[in-house]
Amino acid sequence: MLRPRDALIHRGLSRTLSRGKAARMIHDWRPRVASRGRSIHRGLSRPLSRGKARFTPPRVASRGRSILLIAGLLAAGCGQPQKPEPRSEAPAARPAEPPPAAAAAAPAPPAPAPAPATPPAAPALPRDLGSATRENPLRPTAHTGTSIRNDSRVPAAAAPRLAALKLPPGFSIEIYSTDVPNARSLALGAPGVVYVSTRRDKRVYAVVDRNRDHKPDRVYTVAQGLDTPNGIAYRNGTLYIAQVGRLLRLDGIDGRLANPPKPVVVTDALPKLEHHGWRYIRFGPDGWLYIPIGAPCNICKRDEPIFASIARMKPDGSALEVFASGVRNSVGFDWHPVTHELWFTDNGRDDLGNDLPPDELDHAPRAGMHFGYPYCHGGVIADPEFTDRPCTDFEPPVQNLGPHTAALGMRFYTGKMFPPEYRNAIIFAEHGSWNREHKLGYRVMVVRLDGDKAVSYEPLVSGWIDEQTDEA
Repeated sequence: MLRPRDALIHRGLSRTLSRGKAARMIHDWRPRVASRGRSIHRGLSRPLSRGKARFTPPRVASRGRSILLIAGLLAAGCGQPQKPEPRSEAPAARPAEPPPAAAAAAPAPPAPAPAPATPPAAPALPRDLGSATRENPLRPTAHTGTSIRNDSRVPAAAAPRLAALKLPPGFSIEIYSTDVPNARSLALGAPGVVYVSTRRDKRVYAVVDRNRDHKPDRVYTVAQGLDTPNGIAYRNGTLYIAQVGRLLRLDGIDGRLANPPKPVVVTDALPKLEHHGWRYIRFGPDGWLYIPIGAPCNICKRDEPIFASIARMKPDGSALEVFASGVRNSVGFDWHPVTHELWFTDNGRDDLGNDLPPDELDHAPRAGMHFGYPYCHGGVIADPEFTDRPCTDFEPPVQNLGPHTAALGMRFYTGKMFPPEYRNAIIFAEHGSWNREHKLGYRVMVVRLDGDKAVSYEPLVSGWIDEQTDEA
């Protein structure tokens, strides 16, 4: 009889300003036809942290393979033995043995896994600021030893050399008052009154033009003996004065210039460290008083979040809070006249060389933003001392400014005297460098915007520095 046996086997496989003097600038441009002002708006740049490429082997989907093995076990049946020939003594033939069952065929070996792909090569290190990005930032080495200085002496007081100053066609500049030594910040008070702060002189002045002929009639001292009274702000007849550790106010000051009232302490809760302790203050469109709290050092990280910030408080000194972080030392800010969003300048760290880092023009449309200090400068420069976080974690500047130029007193221009192309442009002074071999700054700059982007950064007034002698 025939008895076949079958076997089936299936397998599968699977598997991120002018030093010490207040000046007035006017424009003699007089078009006959009234032109409509144009808003000029704008924006700009931060570098990339060096990402590490990580290879994940691709998943291999193996196709199921069915191996069908059929083994037939065939048994050959034997017939009856034949009778021997009468003359043969040989035994009868034995039945043939059935063939052994066929051995199961071995399964085919699995297909080899594909070789891992070669990780992408790391990007080349940037050579300069222009080739750096937020993802691939410039990584300078900190300067050691004595800091580079371009002027170790305090310049002698002297009248500005107006004839040497350079202005656009149609503009002129003149001295407004020589009776405000070491002038620092300005605030417009009642009509005809300009308040002027100082740093070294420890005084606050009121320059008065009674008949509005653009020539001051008298200068009053309204406060004196103060601790670095850099920042002043005027609101509803009250003059606010920021010192290193406290905020004062002079109530009803406009009618008491010759006999000013005793200052009232609004708050004495401000940090009292002197490094970057001079304050710049302005009232915002929300009615809060904004006040920068600079880093108390060249480069450091303090545990107190109030340092290296722009803070704000209510006019009575209560509810002090941080509005923007990572701001090393802002000495000028203003709100866009259309969007009412905060824009500010920030003065960068020292001791990274002549041309690093740039100072910054930044834009903070909302609270809670971080602008990089002390980890990242100019949006694309990784700090050599603080490497915990990459530049991609922070807001990049709208415009990088000159290195070590120390921008002061930023304002959006909303007047009508200048030509229309200056309407809503940003104007600020650059105090001038000290941490460079050759001086830079000592000028008044203008940045024009297109929306929230900068489209130009150029001098409005220059010439305070002699380029041949490097003297300012």
